[in-house]
Parts: sequence; C-alpha cells; structure tokens
Amino acid sequence: MPLFDFRCRGCGLTFETLVRPQDASSPQCPSCQSVDLEKLISVPAVTSPEKIQAAADKKRHKEAAVARRDNVAIDIEAEHHRLEDH
Repeated sequence: MPLFDFRCRGCGLTFETLVRPQDASSPQCPSCQSVDLEKLISVPAVTSPEKIQAAADKKRHKEAAVARRDNVAIDIEAEHHRLEDH
C-alpha cells in the first residue's frame, strides 16, 4: 500500500497519507489544507523470525494463564456446589 510520510511546511504537522499514482491532485495537510509538503523518508517495519516466535510465545503464555484461571474458577465453583449439596 503506497503510504507516505509528509511534513507540512505551513503548520509543521507530520502525517501519513495514502498516495496512489492515479491520483491527479497532490496530498493536502489534514490540519491546514496546505499542499506545500515535504516528503519524508519512511522507516520500514522490520520483522524477524525471532520477533514472530516471541510474539507467538507471548500469546500462548497469555492463553495458558487465562485457561489456568478459568480452571481454578471452575474448581472453586464445583467445590461450592459440592458443599451446598451436603
């Protein structure tokens, strides 16, 4: 997707906008509507296999913690019902 970062020379706002080759008009500043913009060098998002694995591990650990809490809650509720019946 052709997203570009710009800085408005009029008001100084830095913003990101979609710029397609078929667009006839230049992008405008969302704050002051100026077209006097400076195109900035975008910093690409870098993803490594290690980051992907770390994110997956974090998600699994979080899901496991939620499952443990749910199991404890179920056990407590079952114990309360057992005590009420006797």
